[in-house]
Amino acid sequence: MSETTHAGAIAVSAPPSPDDGLSPAELAAKYNLTVSGARPSLAEYVRQLWGRRHFILAFSQAKLTAQYSQAKLGQLWQVATPLLNAAVYFLIFGLILNASKGMPKEVYIPFLVTGVFVFTFTQTSVMSGVRSIAGNLGLVRALHFPRASLPISFALQQLQQLMFSMLVLVLIVVAFGSYPSLSWLLVLPALALQFVFNIGLALIMARLGSKTPDLAQLMPFIMRTWLYASGVMFSIPVMLKDKPAWIADVLMYNPAAIYMDLIRFALIDGYSSDNLPAHVWFAGLLWAVLVGFAGFVYFWKAEDRYGRG
Repeated sequence: MSETTHAGAIAVSAPPSPDDGLSPAELAAKYNLTVSGARPSLAEYVRQLWGRRHFILAFSQAKLTAQYSQAKLGQLWQVATPLLNAAVYFLIFGLILNASKGMPKEVYIPFLVTGVFVFTFTQTSVMSGVRSIAGNLGLVRALHFPRASLPISFALQQLQQLMFSMLVLVLIVVAFGSYPSLSWLLVLPALALQFVFNIGLALIMARLGSKTPDLAQLMPFIMRTWLYASGVMFSIPVMLKDKPAWIADVLMYNPAAIYMDLIRFALIDGYSSDNLPAHVWFAGLLWAVLVGFAGFVYFWKAEDRYGRG
């Protein structure tokens, strides 16, 4: 158990350990050790996110409050910004380019404002998602929490912002002759589907943006192209009636156009089901489930790499 050193001192050797000869993997399995920051299973990840639901809500509310804290008009910009965009589009497309053809003014103005508000919901969710990880690296590196909390909270922030805009939208719709009816209840499932779709898209963009920060500079051009292709300012079937039918079908079945049309149909009396593509609710559900689930899994796959490097 002991031996004498060259200086005459006695050194005591350590007793043999029962773990001698075990590999690191075997030691980890024996004592139930896990790698710090390792990606949890998908089910465990969902459970962790649910446990952080209060943080997600509080974070989104704090971001919403701080967004316009330096502006004199404060939270009024939540409504003023999309309204000003709608006014510009009405001037250019409604008056100068006559994009309202086929629709009377009492239909076109609510049609345009609804399109701007609803598309802005998706646009801002995507743009926030791109920066949600790259723009919060200090938080990501300092605290351990499911990283999906960030893009989800940003999408929730945009939903809360849309709620303010919807109050103004209701006033505009009523002012142009569309009064509350049972069809207005359809706004709730339509927004729920769009919210799930937006979360999935924000998660996809968050992962891409975490490794490619320059993507944030490119996205405004992509979103502007998507806006013009989604019928925000004009009726797709009317504007493309002289073009091959498949072009109009592709544009009408893109998710941004579908969610805008569902809410237009719900709120505007003069916007009938004839303006909607076939099986529009099924298409909206399919986009929400497909993008929502795929985006969640795609983001989760890189959970252990966010904030590193």
